[in-house]
Amino acid sequence: MTGTNGLEEWIHPARSALLIIDMQVDFASPEGLMGRLGAALSAVPDALAAAERLAHAARAANVPVMFVALQTRPEEDSAAWGERELRRDRSQEARAEPCRAGEPGAAFVGPQPSPSEPVIAKSRYSAFFRTPLDAELRERGVDTLIVCGLTTECCVDHTVRDAFQLDYHVFLVADACAAYEPDLHRAALKSLDLNCAILVETDQVEAAWRVDSA
Repeated sequence: MTGTNGLEEWIHPARSALLIIDMQVDFASPEGLMGRLGAALSAVPDALAAAERLAHAARAANVPVMFVALQTRPEEDSAAWGERELRRDRSQEARAEPCRAGEPGAAFVGPQPSPSEPVIAKSRYSAFFRTPLDAELRERGVDTLIVCGLTTECCVDHTVRDAFQLDYHVFLVADACAAYEPDLHRAALKSLDLNCAILVETDQVEAAWRVDSA
C-alpha cells in the first residue's frame, strides 16, 4: 500500500471524487437478502464505518461524493443471469434479485447521500455499465476515483476495472470494502492492486484531504 507521501497530490480535491458502491440493505444488513441467505456479514460493519469517515472527510475537503446503488427491475432482469442461477440449482430465494427499486432492500446502509449528492442507479455489477457515471465525472473534471463499497470481489471489482479501462486513476480504500469471505476479499484486493488500482487505507485518505483543505 502506498505511503502518505505524495498522496495529497494524487487525490487532490480538484481532480477527485469519492465513489461509494452498493452499501445497501440487501448486501449489508442481516434483514437483507444476503443476510437471510446466510452470508457472513462480520466484515461489513467496519467497512460501513470506514466509508462514513471517507464521506465526512470528502465533504470537508469539497470532494464530490457519489453514491452507486443497484436498483433492479423485472423488465431489466438478465435472462443470462436467471439461466445461470437455474443451472447452479439455487433455491428460489437464492435466485431472487436483490435491491428491487423502491423496496426496503435497496435502501442505503451506513453513509447516506445528501440531497445534493448524485445517486447512480445501475442494473449490473459495474457502476459504469449503461449509467451516466462516466459523463457525470467528466463534466466535473474528475480524473481520479477513490473507491469503497460492497462487495470487494463483485461490484467493486467490476467498477474498478471499468474505471481503469476508461483511464481514471483509481485508489481503492481496502478497509472500506468488504466481502462475505475473507479469502475473496484478499484475492480481489491483490488482483486489483496488481492490475488496476492503488490500495490505500481510510486514515491515509483522511490525512491527505486534511492537508489539502487546511
